[in-house]
Amino acid sequence: MITNPVGWFEIYVNDLVRAKFFYESVLNTSLESLGNITNEDIEMLAFPSNFDVYGAGGALVKISGIKAGGNSTLIYFSCDDCAVEESRLLSSGGKIQRSKMSIGDYGFITLGIDTEGNIFGLHSLK
Repeated sequence: MITNPVGWFEIYVNDLVRAKFFYESVLNTSLESLGNITNEDIEMLAFPSNFDVYGAGGALVKISGIKAGGNSTLIYFSCDDCAVEESRLLSSGGKIQRSKMSIGDYGFITLGIDTEGNIFGLHSLK
């Protein structure tokens, strides 16, 4: 494999408005609609991405017939200090699955659960 193993991610949601509020408030960012989707049953809101640097872009996705939660893929969002984003989880409607913990030489992680029942991670080096 000559490229990064992940090229894109999607987080399936049941309520796009609720999930948009959750991720925008926890990550202190803005998501933008990915218009021009050829299937009218699909709505997507993209996370800010710079495709010229390391890492993968991705989006919140609402598709008719696909339910959120219960999946086994874990996405980690990069942070300067994951305790900052963790402090916004509860007030944004989410839950803390595992509070900030050390992963040794690899930094720190927090595990959270979003408003749609999806588990996700926050990762930082401090």
